[in-house]
Amino acid sequence: MWATNLKIVGIVLGTLAVYTLIANKIPQVQSEVPQTLTLGANVTPEQLVAAGEKVFNGIGGCTTCHGLGTRAPNLLTDEKGTGPIGARCGKREAGKDCKAYLYESLDQPTAYIVAGYQPIMPVMTKQLSPQQIWAVIAFLESQGGTIDVTASDIPATSSTSTTSTTSTGSGGGGGGGAAFAGGSTDPKAIIQAAGCLVCHKLDGQGQTIAPDLTHVGSRRDAESIRKKILDPMSSIAKGYEKLAGIMPKTFGTMMNASQLETLAQFLAAHK
Repeated sequence: MWATNLKIVGIVLGTLAVYTLIANKIPQVQSEVPQTLTLGANVTPEQLVAAGEKVFNGIGGCTTCHGLGTRAPNLLTDEKGTGPIGARCGKREAGKDCKAYLYESLDQPTAYIVAGYQPIMPVMTKQLSPQQIWAVIAFLESQGGTIDVTASDIPATSSTSTTSTTSTGSGGGGGGGAAFAGGSTDPKAIIQAAGCLVCHKLDGQGQTIAPDLTHVGSRRDAESIRKKILDPMSSIAKGYEKLAGIMPKTFGTMMNASQLETLAQFLAAHK
């Protein structure tokens, strides 16, 4: 009897060991605790600027292009003798003050293109919540200008709180108030919302700043693509070493599990 019991215990332990090994092989995405900012009637410019800075440097992915001053205007330092963005935003378009110009740039980025740059910026109001948009505007105004964003600019239905970073999970995702890409699992809608074509080329569209994705499936499988999206530094394409660290690290927090898998499979099919 004891021999039979010993065999059963051995089988159970062996099965547990196998499943533990398999579980450890599955890529895990670390969750971040959301940092909430109360945007009531008494919100201060300092609170708005602090929240906007986190969005600008984090989930907004703004530094991907605006931090270099080559693909898009540098927003935090002098731009061709015109000063930082807060000092020049009110002089871009006739009849538009700084706040109006910055909102238009985030909501309708092709309405006004700064001379010398290409119209590659995605529509940020589709990626970020209204709270995050207005916080970013306040942050940009603070760069050499006057902050005039107030609680009255933020829609009353969502003026109580905002999340400047989002947590991840198997069903998570979304840039704040609205689901990422409207919750769509259409890979083209996801690519547009993520702004992939700002750097990558795919099926004849986009830029060649980063590797061409038209035949990415011939060199990467779905698992490799998924890992690259979640952890951009997990591998660097040969010839693009100087751009290491440029790809935003926030896509894993912005997309839900279905969107991530759909995008990975879609790109893997591009042989």
